Order: sequence, then C-alpha cells, then structure tokens
Amino acid sequence: MTTFVDRVELHVAAGNGGHGCASVHREKFKPLGGPDGGNGGRGGDVILTVDQSVTTLLEYHHSPHRKATNGKPGEGGNRSGKEGEDLVLAVPDGTVVLDKQGNVLADLVGEGTSFVAAQGGRGGLGNAALASARRKAPGFALLGEPGDAGDIVLELKTVADVALVGYPSAGKSSLISVMSAAKPKIADYPFTTLVPNLGVVTAGATVYTVADVPGLIPGASQGKGLGLEFLRHVERCSVLVHVLDTATLESDRDPVSDLDVIEEELKNYGGGLEKRPRLVVLNKIDVPDGRDLAEMVRPDLEARGYRVFEVSAVARTGLKELSFALAELVARHRARKPKDEATRIVIRPKAVDDAGFTVTREEDGLFRVRGEKPERWVRQTDFNNDEAVGFLADRLNRLGVESELMKAGARSGDGVAIGPEDNAVVFDWEPSVTAGAEMLGRRGEDHRFEAPRPAAQRRRDRQAERDDAAQEFDDFEPF
Repeated sequence: MTTFVDRVELHVAAGNGGHGCASVHREKFKPLGGPDGGNGGRGGDVILTVDQSVTTLLEYHHSPHRKATNGKPGEGGNRSGKEGEDLVLAVPDGTVVLDKQGNVLADLVGEGTSFVAAQGGRGGLGNAALASARRKAPGFALLGEPGDAGDIVLELKTVADVALVGYPSAGKSSLISVMSAAKPKIADYPFTTLVPNLGVVTAGATVYTVADVPGLIPGASQGKGLGLEFLRHVERCSVLVHVLDTATLESDRDPVSDLDVIEEELKNYGGGLEKRPRLVVLNKIDVPDGRDLAEMVRPDLEARGYRVFEVSAVARTGLKELSFALAELVARHRARKPKDEATRIVIRPKAVDDAGFTVTREEDGLFRVRGEKPERWVRQTDFNNDEAVGFLADRLNRLGVESELMKAGARSGDGVAIGPEDNAVVFDWEPSVTAGAEMLGRRGEDHRFEAPRPAAQRRRDRQAERDDAAQEFDDFEPF
C-alpha cells in the first residue's frame, strides 16, 4: 500500500458567488418603501498552506478533487448572503505548484507560506446597491460570479541542508540513523529506501538537516529505477555527500567507478547539482576488506580534490569528524546566502488610454469583445430580465464598447460575442443611446427591447417555419 507520494495532480474549484436579491421593502401604510435586496456572499477560495507536520501528498493522491463552499444569496431587508468558507489545504514544506504545462506557479517553502490556487467568485449586487437617481427601484439584481476551477500539479522537493547520495545498499540509511534520531528502514537488499528520510544533526552550535534519499543507479537522470523521484529531492540541498560502499560483493563495482557514475547522473540531471559542494564518505570500513579498499582508493579521490572521510555506521567510527565537517560547509553556505527581504508590493496601474477591452472582427464576420470588465458584467447579468439586459447595455455603452464596434465596422444586426470562444454570449448588435428615466418601464422591463430586432426576428421566423413543418408531419395520415 502506498504510504508516500511526492507528486499529485489536484483538481481544485473555488466557491461560486451568491446571487444578489431583488426585493422591495414593504410594511403597513408603506407598500413601496424602496429597494432592500442584499448582496450575495463571496465564494470561498482554495488555499495551499505549508504545514511542517505534513510530510507527504498521500491525502491528495486518494482524494484529488477539492472544492470550496459557495456564497449564499442575498435576502430582503438589506441582508447580505453569508460568504463561502475558504478551503485550506495543508501541504509539506518544499511543495512546488505547477500548471498542466509545467510552469511554476508557486514555490512553497517555510511554515505558513500560502498560495491561493483558486479564487472564489464575487457575490452579485442586490437591487439596493444598484439603485440610483435614474433607477430608484431596480427590478433586478446581479448574479454571482463562478469561482475559478482548474487542474494543478503538486510536486514535493525535500527541504534539507545535506543530501546523502549513492548506490542502493551503500549504507546511507544506516549512516543517517546513527548521526540523527531518524529511524529509517534498513536492510541488505537494493532499494530498501523508497521514500526520503530526514534527520536533524547537531554539531557544536550548528544544527542542520540530513536527507537520506532513494538509491541512484545508472540512467536515473532519464527516469530509470527511482530516477527522477530521487533527484527531485536533492535539488534544494546545499551540500552533497557521496556515500561509497567499500564492502560491495559485486565484482564489477568499486568506490571510484560508483563515484563516476553518480557524478555523471548529477551532471545530466542539471539544476546546478554538479556545482554543489560535496564530500566523499567511504563507508563500511568495519569490514576488513572494506578498510583495505578504502585505504587503497583514498589517495586517488583526494587527488581529484575531494575531502574524504572513512566511517563505519555499524562501529560508529569517524562520525564526529564527518558531522563537524558538514556543519562547517552548511554554516558557510548559510553565511553566503542573501537575507530574505520583505515582500515588496508592486502596483502596476493601467495606462490612461487603456480602455480595458479589445474589439476584433473574425473571419465569419462576428465581432468579439474581450476584456475583464465586459466579460465579468456579462457573467453577472440575468438575461431573463430585460431591465438587467438594459443595465448591461448602458454599462457597455459607458465603457466605450459601442463606439469601438462602430469604428470596427459593425452595423445594425451584426453578431457580437463577449467572452472567450468556448464560453461567450452572442447577440445581435443594435446601436443605442444611454437610457434615460423616460425609457424605463415597469420593474424588470426596458422599452428598448420592444423595438423590432431584424436578426432576432429572422431567427424566430425560421423557428416558426420549422415548427409548422414538424406539425404538418405529425398531422399527416397515410392512406
């Protein structure tokens, strides 16, 4: 049964905003006391937060679909709807958030670091908030916006100061078990370590973490064996320790050739691993043949510029010197590391001449309007209410959409789409003027929509013809 997962695909959906309420205050002797419809509540966000007590992504492997709650609709009496609750997902320290294309969205390092993976939808305004000197009692309210939804990839990269690298069964797990309080699984068969193990080591005044990661074999940088699962957990470490087996029973292996293979894999993987400071540990010198081999290869390794330590995890020999040498490298790395600065708030105001939308003419003659405001207004409009549609037309006119359509060559009856291709609202465009108070009818109505619309009328005529033909077919009686 899987107990450790370091890469998952998560399907997240934020809550939808609640709809606004269209209501009129009524009481005895005061039947029309004005609009009092409340606003809808905001939908909940989906937030990823680093929690040091979480060490794996296993929970999201079993339950990859996560959704925040929706906002509640507004009510009469100026009562706003309840906001949806944010869904906070705890992730391990060192989690990288990516999109489906592999682009990094966030790198979550440090307790409490958070990232909003999906933004909740805005609540719709009630008619009390929409009232104005021209529309004293709006007969409509705005709809709540849908929350963001999509797929993200969570990838865990272990956060540690030192990484122990080497072939399977080189003694990495045994080494971390005697240097720290970690209790990894230890056995004499390959790939005993299937998940990263972290241990905390204290050497003098320096406290650092050591990671024992799955064993490396030739071809790991291309995904062979545990491959990328191994190398992913080495990326963040500041110091690498080559753990070489001096008592291997395989005739085609020796410490020097093992080192060459591992260095080649680190170089092929990239990410700057080949430039990290490193030490070499000749392990298992408690075995007579192992000590002899260690003494034989040590001059060759030192000639290459490596700092070499002969240790035995079983006899606990040479561990103190090794731990202090690692503490020295870790302290040096921390001293060179630039201090984290406070996050700067960058404000990027839009240009004065930026209308916030674009109008383009497509090959089929359709005019498409794209922009944050027009698309949001369309999502908030109840198209079953003529007054709400008229309110949308007034907003688009004030924004300058009509004048831009005229400049682009749009004529009365041409099709106009607002929004992306897969989720756009298409309508027949009719040039209009901003509605005045005299143009507003009863609540929920707008006189502008009583005027004939040629394209819409043509569609109704074609539908009527199809209905008549279908009726004739149903009434036909064979001989």
